[in-house]
Amino acid sequence: MGKKKAIDLLVALAAVFLLCFGIAGVAADASDHRYKAGEPVPLYANKVGPFHNPSETYRYFDLPFCSPEHMKEKSEALGEVLNGDRLVDAPYKLDFRVDLDSKVVCTKKLKREEVAQFRSAVLKDYYFQMYYDDLPIWGFIGKVDREGKTDENEYKYYLYRHIHFDVLYNGDRVIEINAHTDPNALVDVTKDREIEVEFLYSVKWRETSTPFENRMDKYSQTSSLPHHLEIHWFSIINSCVTVLLLTGFLATILMRVLKNDFVKYAHDEESAEDQEETGWKYIHGDVFRFPKHKSLFAACVGSGTQLFALTIFIFILALVGVFYPYNRGALFTALVVIYALTSGIAGYISTSFYFQLEGTNWVRNLLMTGCLFCGPLFLTFCFLNTVAIIYSATAALPFGTILVILLIWTLVTSPLLVLGGIAGKNSKAEFQAPCRTTKYPREIPPLPWYRGTIPQMAMAGFLPFSAIYIELYYIFASVWGHRIYTIYSILFIVFIILLIVTAFITVALTYFQLAAEDHEWWWRSFLCGGSTGLFIYGYCLYYYYARSDMSGFMQTSFFFGYMACICYGFFLMLGSIGFRAALLFVRHIYRSIKCE
Repeated sequence: MGKKKAIDLLVALAAVFLLCFGIAGVAADASDHRYKAGEPVPLYANKVGPFHNPSETYRYFDLPFCSPEHMKEKSEALGEVLNGDRLVDAPYKLDFRVDLDSKVVCTKKLKREEVAQFRSAVLKDYYFQMYYDDLPIWGFIGKVDREGKTDENEYKYYLYRHIHFDVLYNGDRVIEINAHTDPNALVDVTKDREIEVEFLYSVKWRETSTPFENRMDKYSQTSSLPHHLEIHWFSIINSCVTVLLLTGFLATILMRVLKNDFVKYAHDEESAEDQEETGWKYIHGDVFRFPKHKSLFAACVGSGTQLFALTIFIFILALVGVFYPYNRGALFTALVVIYALTSGIAGYISTSFYFQLEGTNWVRNLLMTGCLFCGPLFLTFCFLNTVAIIYSATAALPFGTILVILLIWTLVTSPLLVLGGIAGKNSKAEFQAPCRTTKYPREIPPLPWYRGTIPQMAMAGFLPFSAIYIELYYIFASVWGHRIYTIYSILFIVFIILLIVTAFITVALTYFQLAAEDHEWWWRSFLCGGSTGLFIYGYCLYYYYARSDMSGFMQTSFFFGYMACICYGFFLMLGSIGFRAALLFVRHIYRSIKCE
């Protein structure tokens, strides 16, 4: 019991840390941004990139814009670097409440290569992003004139050379900023030739009554519009109908069948003891026979439980308002920190369950648990980071950031995993089986094709996926696009529904498997529960080709590479949920009958 308390203490410490982290995140935006008239306000240029390829971003000054005399990079937190942010001082000076009209930034003579570079960027719909007093600013760098032209060779490419900043203030604080490009101040970059360009900007300040505390609200309004809310609620209603149909099916069919089974088996025991048993009672001596590859199975359950805990913690932080729009890198920081802190849960669950399955080599089990999710994620990262380095994109992590992540893994994740494993080894928990397992396993009768593992997985994954697919579009549009997702309460409800549907469908399929006298349900329940992850990856293919305009090797590899890791995480998490539900069900039905 002492070791159990130690694990509880570790979880409590993690919760306290997360709470502190959450408060720090909220407090960051509430810090004092007060300025006097004429005082400089920080403006940072962040990145540029093709609008339809959110992962393919480059440093702002990778394009030959006017650069400041002394270029100074802003120091960034771990999450900001992971998010691909690379903030540097912008060449524009937007002092507090100082209006400017057509101020020259610089006059630059563009070489032929630089003109070609700008034309390529305009063709790919490049946008720029800056931050002014921590408020985001976007704009396109140019436009393509296709009007009245059918041949691509006749298209005209123009670069915007004048940006107008429209800033709103309330008292001594900046509330809102918008950037507009002057459609009349254009530079023709269609042909490769040297040109001289005068880059300009202007600033207009206006007063507003919007309080400073609400200045981020406008960025979350798009996802809260009535039209979008209507679709979100439709998604929830669709999910609820799925749950009700499934629970109704279980209540009316499964429970009635079980009740009849209990009556039949009780009657058989009273009337004819030598009568041959059939159905799921027939295999009571094999149903709790431990699965093959028990070390891998325990590692899968442990890793899935850790990812479930990680998801719950992320939802808690989201619901208390830590991930407000453009809190740069907060989500990535939270994912890294919480994953490190919850590794003790994986170690404890995996090792204790492994010992319940009468395993002996717990060190190998612990190593397998530590590498099961991190291993594929690390290999994927190595490949994608190499691609980003070749492209010179901001998605390529600096050596220092990689070192920090390795230190977190070495000094936090691994020790907590080992501590959790030691606590699990010493927990002395025994597997609670209501029936004795026979010495030799019964032969499984031949079954029709639709009772095989793959058809059952297809059936098990389709229902939970159908409950969440509407909400998936908005999540994808936020993660792999420029939409902002802020309705975390609705997302949490959909997540709970996903868990319920996964548990119920796994229980139903486990019953049908046992009724067909197939006692190898352990791995099947895990695979059926996790099969929703495969459906989500299938949706990735549909989203990429039908709903997005992403293109290019880098963006394609990033999308399918990281989505493969996310879907694999869902597979482990939902697989462990499905197995736990099936285990509770199997224990319950075999406890309800007399097993000789």
